[in-house]
Amino acid sequence: MKFTSVFDIIGPVMIGPSSSHTAGAARIGRVARDLFGRTPKWAKIHLYGSFAETYKGHGTDVAIIGGLLDFDTFDERIKTSFEHAKKIGLSFEFIAETANKEHPNTARIVLGDDTGEMSIEGISIGGGKIEVSEVNGFKLRLTGGMPALLVVHDDRAGCIANVANCLAMHNINIGHMEVSRIERGLTALMVIEVDQNIDERVIQQITLIPNITKVSKINN
Repeated sequence: MKFTSVFDIIGPVMIGPSSSHTAGAARIGRVARDLFGRTPKWAKIHLYGSFAETYKGHGTDVAIIGGLLDFDTFDERIKTSFEHAKKIGLSFEFIAETANKEHPNTARIVLGDDTGEMSIEGISIGGGKIEVSEVNGFKLRLTGGMPALLVVHDDRAGCIANVANCLAMHNINIGHMEVSRIERGLTALMVIEVDQNIDERVIQQITLIPNITKVSKINN
């Protein structure tokens, strides 16, 4: 097994007790918040496997809510995230599911407010690392370890090239890219992981590209 850094071995700086059940859970919640673009007013969190069995004792519940509040893994406020959520009017519900998922540490978060909602499914793979496997029904693979763009677009020729060209104009290098669609010719989703954080001006330019309907970003 190859490790790219010491943090792959010892895990991240975090609020305990578990890197997979706490730090990973917080990152799943924070990615959900980033993709939604704002702090939600409500959230339903479906937990599977060992997440469902041990979420209270291992702090998975407070970690996910902390992530939805944009708290980092080392933020002491994670311990009291329920209280912080109550203060700002964020309501939430945890549902321990009995269905089996491919990975035991899986969470599906449905979140929203008065203007919209979204769903995200993520897994904690250990050492505080995560993968997002689904967003609004689109299958994908997003690590959350690099800055990323999620671009919803009409399934039309030229969309991928136009977005890639826009990033190249700003000297933004693509590290990983994939495209998912539910049905041919309808709506598709680009997932683009890049080497540096993306300026809001770039987001606005991509939004103006024909056949692009929504752009979300995750910065590190």
